[in-house]
Amino acid sequence: MKPVMSVAELEAFLDKVFPQIREEGARSEIVSIGPGTTRLHLPFHDRNLRPGGTLSGPSLMALADYAMYAVVLAHIGPVELAVTTNLNINFLRKPDPADVYADARLLKLGRRLAVGEVSIEQEGQDGPVAHVTTTYSIPPNR
Repeated sequence: MKPVMSVAELEAFLDKVFPQIREEGARSEIVSIGPGTTRLHLPFHDRNLRPGGTLSGPSLMALADYAMYAVVLAHIGPVELAVTTNLNINFLRKPDPADVYADARLLKLGRRLAVGEVSIEQEGQDGPVAHVTTTYSIPPNR
């Protein structure tokens, strides 16, 4: 699978159609796009903490969903209405209050559905803090 959008093109599109995902505290950075993959970085922000001093589940789920949206769009082009139809997350260990990275990988890219997985990790930790599987619906006549 070869990407059809660059990081700059994807970020410009998302700034235009989905600016709320780029707000302070939720602002993930698209680090890279590769064949069937994207890597996103969520810098630490105390807005993403839950009681107990760990990153919240909703913050990790939002990062995973955004990573999958990014990998789908990077490979089909600027299609606003590609939407999540399923997201399953397994929290594997308590994440530290620090930056996290999401690596999304397309498992299948069809005409109407995209299926992928996302691994969320922190530097200096062995293995992921969360593993996500997700499906996106791609609108017809894109």
